[in-house]
Amino acid sequence: MDDLTLSETGLAPQRAGRILLIACGALAHEILALKAANGWTHIDLQCLPANLHLWPDRIPPAVEAAVDEARGRYETVFVVYADCGTGGLLQEKCRELGVEMVAGPHCYSFFEGNAVFAEHADSEFDAFYLTDFLVRQFDAFVWRPMGLDRHPQLRDMYFGNYRKLVYQAQRDDPALDLKARDCAARLGLEYERRFTGYGDLAVTLAEVAR
Repeated sequence: MDDLTLSETGLAPQRAGRILLIACGALAHEILALKAANGWTHIDLQCLPANLHLWPDRIPPAVEAAVDEARGRYETVFVVYADCGTGGLLQEKCRELGVEMVAGPHCYSFFEGNAVFAEHADSEFDAFYLTDFLVRQFDAFVWRPMGLDRHPQLRDMYFGNYRKLVYQAQRDDPALDLKARDCAARLGLEYERRFTGYGDLAVTLAEVAR
């Protein structure tokens, strides 16, 4: 019990040194893999629904609710989202809440490394990106929400200006590679596999874990 202290409210115990990651559900596999590989037993993970990305305006209030609920129970709360289409609103909300978050515009950027991604952003404006999660959940997060299962003619409307699909692989998995190739074929796009590993996510979480 030596690691327990009273929170500022005096109503809930706070574990000294414990860290809570409030993360996008699409990053759960990667965060758990990093946590296990590094022995970060002092870190807990709380994931918000991955489908919040379908409504980016809902991300800041969902993060706020999770942070407020965690206050007093953790020494550090860290938000594992990039901007993710919120137009700066999530960063503003985190600043207001007094918590830090992952740097970058989206997970495609921080998986590849924000600096590297920025270098070729202008030359890859016609690229459609998938991560391990989105390859696994392609039908649930791309195909069906866009109505392509019901109206395949919409493919040209949505993807007519894209040239290639870039699969940013976090792990070497031949099965996911085959599935990503199929995703590219279904969208009528060229295919490129780019092994990124965990990129800046690993670097950021290692700093948080200290």
